[in-house]
Amino acid sequence: MGLKFRQAFLEIEASRGKKRYVLNPNRPNFFDELYVDFTWEKASAGYRYTLFLHPKENLSVLDLGVQFDGVPNGPEARFFANGYQSWSESRPVPFSASIPPLRTPAKPFMGYYGDEHIGGIPHAKGHLHSWTYTYLTDRATKTWFLGSLNEQTGFTLFLLDQPAGVLTVRKDMSGLRLEHSFPGLDFWVGEGRVPELFDAWVEYAIPDKQQAKRPVRPLGWTSWYRYFTQISEAVILKNAAAIAASGLPFGYCQIDDGWQTAVGDWRSVKPAFPGGMGQLATQIRAYGLTPGLWLAPFVAGAKSDLARRHLDWLLKDSRGRPLRAGWNPMWGGWFFALDFYHPGVQDYLSGVFHIILEQWGYELVKLDFLFAACLAPPPGKTRGQVMWDAMAFLRRLTGDRQLLACGVPLGAAFGQADICRVGGDVHMSWEHRLLGWLRHRERVSTRSALRSVLGRWQLNGRAFWSDPDVFILRREGQRLTPVQQHTLLTVNTLLGSVLFTSDDAGAYTAEHRSELEKALTWQGSVVLSVEEPVTDVYVLEFQRDGHRYTAYCNLQHSTVRLPGTKNGRIDIQPFETIILEDKATPVISSS
Repeated sequence: MGLKFRQAFLEIEASRGKKRYVLNPNRPNFFDELYVDFTWEKASAGYRYTLFLHPKENLSVLDLGVQFDGVPNGPEARFFANGYQSWSESRPVPFSASIPPLRTPAKPFMGYYGDEHIGGIPHAKGHLHSWTYTYLTDRATKTWFLGSLNEQTGFTLFLLDQPAGVLTVRKDMSGLRLEHSFPGLDFWVGEGRVPELFDAWVEYAIPDKQQAKRPVRPLGWTSWYRYFTQISEAVILKNAAAIAASGLPFGYCQIDDGWQTAVGDWRSVKPAFPGGMGQLATQIRAYGLTPGLWLAPFVAGAKSDLARRHLDWLLKDSRGRPLRAGWNPMWGGWFFALDFYHPGVQDYLSGVFHIILEQWGYELVKLDFLFAACLAPPPGKTRGQVMWDAMAFLRRLTGDRQLLACGVPLGAAFGQADICRVGGDVHMSWEHRLLGWLRHRERVSTRSALRSVLGRWQLNGRAFWSDPDVFILRREGQRLTPVQQHTLLTVNTLLGSVLFTSDDAGAYTAEHRSELEKALTWQGSVVLSVEEPVTDVYVLEFQRDGHRYTAYCNLQHSTVRLPGTKNGRIDIQPFETIILEDKATPVISSS
């Protein structure tokens, strides 16, 4: 049984009060307050649903959705839950599962990182949700895909109600005040094999995209996962020299958080960089490397000069107070979101990017915490509109330099970011237990990051080039086991387009080099499928140089036996990844 159209509905509030209407596809939908153009037409291997609102008077949209029956409902059925932004854990889950909310103590500190602040999202058992796209599978023969074709006007939310057997496609536009025509919903539904479905969807979703700039070389070095904010000119140059001398195919040397005196004060450089950021970029380039720089353009630390001097630049909450976007101990505590539409903010950021790109000469910018731009949209705009405008603004400022987006709702990065993170931050151990207990979906966690990389593998090379975050081979300053490190490296190599690390390449042993060089032989493989037959156990089918391989990846703490694979019985040790050729000959493993 396939998905079947059930109904479309619209709830508004206008001069005559609240009204709820049922909408008919491919028929006139005339009402006292507005006309709704609702079409349903064949498109490629599926159907395109388009819903356009034409108000006759000023009104507010309270709810808008299209519902489907016929969703698979067996014990093997899975729903892909794409998280709100690039850090959010994203994976296929059983229909009977739930996505529990953030625990109450954590809400003031990290409630704005994900969708916790957005109303109308149920969290009960059997109620699941996904942003921008989703797919449903019975894990036997069929996959049904649904994807937004227009995130510029608002984020699209897919809501599964398993007890009712209903899937609802909804636009995040509750309370939006309309004074003119507005494209409410535009999405595509297809059935078939996953790679072909994503190919067809992206062709519709990003029809006029410019070709994203592919990473210059497969490896990059970043300062964050070893030094964090404790960086200096000497640290950067020491590591740039080491990676240049290593002979490994490093392309990037990216300076992460910690070069600025405060988050938001991007023109003020710490004394630890006495030669200046421009001279440092020149020195990095002299090593044959592309210089990159981190900044978070839409936030400001509470102690920054920007926040103290430009209170009017800060987004305000419903009570008119500066909006706290989160709390970061490395930034001295609270940080605020900036009002992207304020002319002073745009002028300031335009100047900052001119300095970074034109005067200092950085060729890649890693732009982080981008979700903050759309936390409190102004009247007449949705969160999605603000986020798209903000990303388009950053794209214009970046020009022909490479833009690596991080902490961004993914739909706003499609066609606008060259490279995009597809998971949360890797942790120095396998899991951050406290943040896991708090049910923080955007948490720092190696396991959670890998789940998202494995879940979003189809976006790489289609919507953008994927950054799966770092691999770690060093032994000191971290708590991952060698087996965990190898799985992290192998998965990121197969499913990402650029691999960053913060290791000291000059300290790599012959064993480290051999492990990295072997892993890099898999880069550029064509991934055919990623399945999860057992929770946290993944089977990746891919091909390379005319040969087909299968990778078996175990993220669990216990040994798992897969009895019925095409390679026979497979026993995977805790955290292990094994790659076998079709002939069942071991090629490389993490044991």
